[in-house]
Amino acid sequence: MSKKVPVTLRVNGEEHELHLPPQRVLLDVIREDLNLTGTKRGCDLGTCGCCAVLVDGQPVLSCLALAKLSEGHEVTTIEGISAPGALHPVQKAFIDLGATQCGFCTPGFIVTAVAFLRDHPSATREEIARALSGNLCRCTGYVKILDAVASAARSMAPSGEA
Repeated sequence: MSKKVPVTLRVNGEEHELHLPPQRVLLDVIREDLNLTGTKRGCDLGTCGCCAVLVDGQPVLSCLALAKLSEGHEVTTIEGISAPGALHPVQKAFIDLGATQCGFCTPGFIVTAVAFLRDHPSATREEIARALSGNLCRCTGYVKILDAVASAARSMAPSGEA
């Protein structure tokens, strides 16, 4: 058994002091230690995007990221994307436009889209598709997902830009 090391993680604005094996990945800490089950375990190989979270605002595949390396950084999961009781415009657009089927991949798509739209508020549909190309959905043809992200971008645009 590996010796555990102290790790302090800031997740969704809250600090957590943990003792973890040094090889423990961020996904396991989020789901099993912090009971934040919105982040999904998909492939465990970094190829599906289901486990995407934001680290300092940038998408990271939590199945590949060692938890210890996230120390000193802000981790945001799907649960922390918006204020309690509110929806982020991307979440609202996914609901309004029926951009989910089983919903398993949805958290990864949403956190990735939130980061992308923050940095590219006037993105074209093609740019959105490229930005989300690392996220896989096994249920849909991606049309409604792209529609939702494009709709969210329009709703988030300053007046006159949409």
